Amino acid sequence: MPSAVAGPEIERLIQLLARLPGLGPRSARRAALHLIKKREALMAPLTAALETAMEKIEVCKTCGNIDTQNPCTVCTDQRRDPSIIVVVADVADLWALERAHAVNGRYHVLGGTLSPLDGVGPQDLSIDALISRAHDAEVKEIILALNATVDGQTTAHYITELLGEAGVKVTRLAHGVPVGGELDYLDEGTLAAAIKQRTLF
Repeated sequence: MPSAVAGPEIERLIQLLARLPGLGPRSARRAALHLIKKREALMAPLTAALETAMEKIEVCKTCGNIDTQNPCTVCTDQRRDPSIIVVVADVADLWALERAHAVNGRYHVLGGTLSPLDGVGPQDLSIDALISRAHDAEVKEIILALNATVDGQTTAHYITELLGEAGVKVTRLAHGVPVGGELDYLDEGTLAAAIKQRTLF
């Protein structure tokens, strides 16, 4: 049995880093070594940033975004169109849409998607809060920006049924050929969706 090459504190650091998405045991070891080598330039500021994040970051009570203020920066931005609410599964999706500068509305983070196999039901998501927001007089459109997976589409259909009495337009993201995509490399489901949702040229 190999002997330990580092003390328990370093092993603990590696174990914690390995829990991050995209980091396996090897990557975590490399990251830990890099942090240790750059203690003053990297580890100290990272430690301070993590402590600040622990103290100040909270979930927005309106939309579910994370920020250092509540309501969040997005919800308090007066330049945004209050008539549009973009529904996303999690904060990463909100950030992706913001990077693309795709929409200038408000958001609603569900906190996941319906998944009976994983035990995630409507009560586990912030669907009730969304329905309540949709009944606000200034809201005219709900954009369902959910993944094109079985769970994502199940969630979209469930929400659409609940929004029937809200008097708002419910739309979803288009599915099909991505910009720059070549037909030969696309799967059959994507091609079928692209043909079904074809538009005038």
